[in-house]
Amino acid sequence: MGVPDPPVLEGSRCSVCATVAYPASTTCSRCATPTASPIALSDTGVVWAYTVQRFAPKSPPYVAPPAGFSPFAVGYVELPEGIRIEAILDCADFDELHAATVRLVAVAPVPRFATTTSRPEGAGQ
Repeated sequence: MGVPDPPVLEGSRCSVCATVAYPASTTCSRCATPTASPIALSDTGVVWAYTVQRFAPKSPPYVAPPAGFSPFAVGYVELPEGIRIEAILDCADFDELHAATVRLVAVAPVPRFATTTSRPEGAGQ
């Protein structure tokens, strides 16, 4: 089975209380009923909060790219469904992330969003 292009975040929505969750689940995290159904979440959102990882994380599990470590941003993206997704944030300049609109560019191994001026693929983290 291939990776969807464009990438899709697979969430779920409860048919009883309308709670949206990520990742997808068959049981609602709010009302604990087995009534959640899969949905595709929006591929754009707004950066809610972020921080910059300025040193290489512990290895393992982190594996530095062949070009070596470079700082990267990680934060929360608020989607129109009202849910916040933790993700890596690609950008040309970390200062542009404040309340930036971002688009989903990858879902594996973790969600990854990018600004319109993001670094080339493979740069940074």
